[in-house]
Amino acid sequence: MTDTAPLHRRTVVEFVGTGALVAVVVGSGIQAAKLSQDVGVQLLANSLATVFGLGVLIALLGPVSGAHFNPVVTLAAWWTGRRDGQGPSLREVAAYVPAQIGGAIGGAVLADAMFAEPLVRFSTHNRSAPHLWLGEVVATAGLVLLVFGLARAERAHFAPVAVASYIGAAYWFTSSSGFANPAVTIGRTFTDTSAGIAPGSALPFVAAQLVGLAIGVVLVAVMFSRPGTADAEDVEQAEAVVDVEDVVDVEAVADAVDAVVPHGEHHPVAAGR
Repeated sequence: MTDTAPLHRRTVVEFVGTGALVAVVVGSGIQAAKLSQDVGVQLLANSLATVFGLGVLIALLGPVSGAHFNPVVTLAAWWTGRRDGQGPSLREVAAYVPAQIGGAIGGAVLADAMFAEPLVRFSTHNRSAPHLWLGEVVATAGLVLLVFGLARAERAHFAPVAVASYIGAAYWFTSSSGFANPAVTIGRTFTDTSAGIAPGSALPFVAAQLVGLAIGVVLVAVMFSRPGTADAEDVEQAEAVVDVEDVVDVEAVADAVDAVVPHGEHHPVAAGR
């Protein structure tokens, strides 16, 4: 968790960043629907815009707030860092999550305004089906595994590209088109466009995302050691070697070997007749 900015600034960044993300998702969806009637082309345009927009937002705002833009990421950061103090505190979680939800709603309203849509019209896009919920579990678990796996592997500098690429892929390989974000899900209930989700469908989506959060955290714990663990093991092994050398007189052993087989008197093995 970054200490370079005060909490109020980081909270504003989370609000603006999440709002910008939802504006990209909803706005590109509206634009795609206006330009093409082909659903595949619409999804391609929507996913590409999201990949580029999310990558830019993470690169720009990550150094300030960590660029969570997602209550799942914030909660996972708190849970995985609660013991060593590396994650956000409960006070920070309580500031981040409402900012993300408020930003998401604002982003949806802004996108509607840019395309002369009704500012607030709840979505009628029904997304209630078990296979869609499973898609959200998979998408969210994969996102958590990626974000925190990169951190534990000390590859967090790849996050802008890696996370954006994963979300772009999730548009296509999951049945739900990879929301993987409770704040974005809530925000998208406020737009009755192709990117929207009906309020009645949002709660099961959020529940599935929380299940994915739990699975993702377990996978991170099983698949990745914490940073510095390997170094600590190396130190322990080195200390064990030193202890052995203290117990065994290495020079005395060498003298004993020389006494048994003096230098220059080694007998070669017969090579044959």
